[in-house]
This record gives sequence, C-alpha cells and structure tokens, in this order.
Amino acid sequence: MRITVIGSGYVGLVAGACLANVGNDVVCADIDAAKVARLEKGEVPFYEPGLEDLVKENVAAGRLRFTTDVERACRDGGVIFIAVGTPQGDDGSAELRFVESVAETIGKALAGGENVLLDGQKIVLTKSTVPVGTTDRVSALIGEHARQGYVCCSNPEFLKEGDAVNDFLKPDRVVVGTPAGPAGDLAREALRELYEPFCRTHERIHFMDVRSSELTKYAANALLATKISFMNDLANLAERVGADIEKVRVGIGSDPRIGYQFLFPGTGYGGSCFPKDVKALMHTAEVNHHPLRLLQAVDAVNRDQKGILLRKVAAHFGGELAGRRFAVWGLAFKPNTDDMRYAPAIDLVEGLLAAGASVVAHDPQAMENAAAHFGDRITLSTDHYACLDGADALCICTEWNVFRRPDFDQVARRLKAPVLFDGRNLYDPERMAARGFTYYAIGRGRSLPV
Repeated sequence: MRITVIGSGYVGLVAGACLANVGNDVVCADIDAAKVARLEKGEVPFYEPGLEDLVKENVAAGRLRFTTDVERACRDGGVIFIAVGTPQGDDGSAELRFVESVAETIGKALAGGENVLLDGQKIVLTKSTVPVGTTDRVSALIGEHARQGYVCCSNPEFLKEGDAVNDFLKPDRVVVGTPAGPAGDLAREALRELYEPFCRTHERIHFMDVRSSELTKYAANALLATKISFMNDLANLAERVGADIEKVRVGIGSDPRIGYQFLFPGTGYGGSCFPKDVKALMHTAEVNHHPLRLLQAVDAVNRDQKGILLRKVAAHFGGELAGRRFAVWGLAFKPNTDDMRYAPAIDLVEGLLAAGASVVAHDPQAMENAAAHFGDRITLSTDHYACLDGADALCICTEWNVFRRPDFDQVARRLKAPVLFDGRNLYDPERMAARGFTYYAIGRGRSLPV
C-alpha cells in the first residue's frame, strides 16, 4: 500500500518505519525541515531502541521517504496517518491545533488534482491520542474542502517508549474505529489487510465504532496510571505501619485478576502519555458533567508522589540542604528512552536547586535533553561513578540496568557519607544496611516516612 504518515515524531516515525518494513511504500511528512534532513540521512532525533537501524534499512531499500511537502504527501498516500502532537492545554485538555491543521491540509489535497485512493476513497486515520469526538471533527474539516471520497477512522497507538518497535511489530492488540456504512466497511477490509503482517499468529485486530476506539486509548492509560498511583499511595502507608511494599506487591500480583504489571512503587509516573492523557480524560469528563473522581485522586497522588524523594532528603538532613551537593542517577522518566517529559527527576532536581543545593547528574541517554532543560544550573557527568565524588548523598530516579548492580564499595568511597535515596527500590534494605549504607527506599518498612 502507499501510505502517508503526517508527523515524524515518536509515534509517526515508529509507525512509518514499521509499516515500510513489511513492504509498504511509506512517506513521512513533517514541517520541520531540519528534522527531515536528519531523517533522510538515517538519523533519528530521539532515542528508541532498534528504531534507527530500522529507519536506515528501509530508507536504503527505498520503502521509506521523508518530505516537508505535506499536501503532496497527502495526495500520494491511499492511507493517511495523522500522528502529530496533542500537547496539554492550560485547562488540561488536549491541544488539537496541529491535528486540525493537518485535517485542513488533507481537505485541500482532496479538492482536486491527482490523488491515490483505495476503493475510490482516501482512508484517514487519527493515530494521535485525541479526545472523543476528534475524528468526527477531522472528518468535518476535511469535508470543507474535499471534492473526492474519503473516510475518517480512529487507530490509537499503544506503544511503550523503550520498546515501541517491538510493540508495533508484535502488537498485543490493534484497535480500529470505523464509521457505519459502506465507506466504513471498505476501510475495515483495507485496514485488516494493512495490519495482517503484524497479527499472523493470533487475531489481534479489534474493530469498533470511532468514539469507542478514541475512549479506549484514554481508558487504557488511565487504568495503568491508577495502578501506579494506588501502589505509590500504598507504599507510603507501608512505611508508616512497618510493612514492606515489595512483599505486598508480590502478594497481590500473584492474583491473576491483578497481575504484576504496573505494581512497582516509585516517584510517580511521567512521560508523554500518562500525565497528559489522565488530565485530558478528566477534562472530557468535566465538560460532559461527569467528573471522574477516582481519576482526580490518581492525578493528585501522582503530583504528591513526585516530591517524595525531596521530602526524604530534606528529612534526613534536617531541612538544611543549602550548600550541599547531591548526585542523581537517572533523568529520563523511564529506562531505554531519552524522554524527560514530566520526569520525576525534574521535580527532585528543581527542588534541590531551590533549596540552595548543587546537583551532579548522569543518565545513559537523556544528557542532551537534560542540558537543554537545566542549562548550566546543574553539572552533567558522562560517568555515573564520577558524579558521586564529594556528594552528600546519591538519589536514584530511573531504573537503568547499569544502576542495578553497581560497585557499592566505590559508591560508598566516593560519597562524603554512604547515604542513598532509592526512588525505584532497586536494592534490598538489609543488604544495604550490611554494606554500611543509610538507605531510604519507597515503602520498604519504616524508611523515613514523610
């Protein structure tokens, strides 16, 4: 198939490269000329395991191309994916100006001239995470200009940063929302064919109406965020009653109705999806006069949890942080990505700086983004051991593999004193105590409740 993906960011580039990899002719269109120039050379402007190799391979094979001519790309693709950003607005809603701009461009492309169509129509898919009703809005905007056939469908993404390529190539489900009627019937058959190479072993394509598919995306992220906030809230209770949240996690995760995933307590969720999707769903509920009270609590718990390490640090040092030096391991919101959007590490570092402390930090992939965010307010170290030198304590914010089994003798020797604040529960408290560390984790018995 001839496919156009509008937006060459995280979602669009993964989709484009993976669709090209199974033999489709894919064009990724983006208005950022500098980004397109890099992509044409096979350079991916963000870190995602396996993606750069996939892009280079398919560019070399001629199956994947990049352009800044968005309207031309819209005419050339029988299937168009809208994969532009939907940033959070001031009121918590999803900003749709980029999506709406693309819809108008598609409409103008369909106003005349040569267009690639499938079964006499253009299939337009909203891949971006959008509020319920957005696909209908996209259809209406296209219709203001279009003179050729089209159908608008919803195809939300369910990609995990750090494993996005594998998620697309081997999805646990593909959700597609199509409208009723002949146009929707034709679109369903075309999209079933499009996704068949990724679903050969099991039937994983779930067709439904458009609005249900849009809500499915938000509901999935909201439920996962709920599990995280529940465990974080429970971890803080565990500290006060002398329980170990890791043992509790195993105890409840062994129940197949609950499962082990997303039960790890920590310093709160971050990234490009959970924070803004939770708020966007809350906003949708409020404007429809049905506030989601459980989700309001999830968001409140997460905002509070992002300050948990700073409060532990302040409690240990009696509130006297000015003039102290702290080492921070991990700045990305999760491992295997360089994404720092809404990362809990930002809250910790900003809090330490505001209290008059200095910070030396290391992250295996997020150093460039950290430099852009913090500037010269913190020191970035290319070696995670070197940043410990002379620090009053070490704080761990991201569970990168390289941090899981460090040389603890070297850690203790380089720090002023062996004090460690573990926001990801990487180590066993008893072993850390035996090594001579003052060790604070999240919900591990009576561990400095704050």
